[in-house]
Amino acid sequence: MSIPPPVHYPPFNTTRASHVVLTVRDLDAAIAFYTRVIGLVVTRRDGALAWLRGIEEIAHHSLVLRQSDAPPVCERVGLRVQTEEELDKAAAFFDGIGLPPRFVDVPFQGRTMQVADPMGTPLEFCARMQAVDRRLLQTDHHPGGAALRFDHKQIHMADVAAAAAFYTRLGFRTSDYIVVGPQDALMGAFMHRKDIPWDLVFLAGPGPRLHHFAYVTPSMIDMFRACDAAGLHKYGPSVERGPGRHGLGHVQYVYFRDPDGHRVELVLEAPHHMTDLEQEPVRWDAARRANTMDWGYPAPRCWFDEATPFAGLTPTPWTPPPDRVSLEDYLASRPIAR
Repeated sequence: MSIPPPVHYPPFNTTRASHVVLTVRDLDAAIAFYTRVIGLVVTRRDGALAWLRGIEEIAHHSLVLRQSDAPPVCERVGLRVQTEEELDKAAAFFDGIGLPPRFVDVPFQGRTMQVADPMGTPLEFCARMQAVDRRLLQTDHHPGGAALRFDHKQIHMADVAAAAAFYTRLGFRTSDYIVVGPQDALMGAFMHRKDIPWDLVFLAGPGPRLHHFAYVTPSMIDMFRACDAAGLHKYGPSVERGPGRHGLGHVQYVYFRDPDGHRVELVLEAPHHMTDLEQEPVRWDAARRANTMDWGYPAPRCWFDEATPFAGLTPTPWTPPPDRVSLEDYLASRPIAR
């Protein structure tokens, strides 16, 4: 399996992954979780809507929560572009490939364009948001994981190769990719626009579905404080996986499920930068993955199988490989010593 070569002069200039918009059944409960456990700041609440951000962020929001009686979904995933002019270029590009965009008014954002990618993922592009004060120096207001800033989002895709090819056209570079089996089937692609290895991660699964979104936390101490806060505030079972260390990417992590089942990850700073163009995508096959310094138990089945649906979108089915190992498989293969 080969990865498409990077496109250094894409049709428009995307700068980073920026935000997600989720529906929740109980807005008060969702806000309590994201502020007490993850450590986000509520920028504004207005009726059934709340806008939150990390303590380092000056953009008005990176997480939008909307209360709804319907089953929880992800309404949109957000990307930033460099300038307002880039929005017009983006609109022309999507219109030219038969995916008509629409410009909409979104509170606290500049001119905003919404469109679906060829796989159906609902996207939202903007160049500007209302600016607010950083909370970074107000250390008395850093609860839980003290989430600094929005980092990345991971999306289940039935056809990872198609997703990787499309976002390569948009100027995203692949930092790492996962292949399995004798045919080197592409199972995962880690893609970025900012100077770290990931903005968008595509992992094989029924999709498109939002697997998780992630915030950077300052240290392992803050990561454990988030876990302690989860236990203190009766969210203990929300700690789904970790703390541990990813072999691919080498970064420490912990995954939580919010009260509506949406998955959010806290990660440490990326261990390497991605500015230099001579950096080639790193191929991860079974042999390479077996020789990493990752630690922690395998993920539970729910981490592999469950994800947040996108509003109005029916996921394309996908069959997992037979050699996938979950936490349940791992424990079942090891008899208890007596």
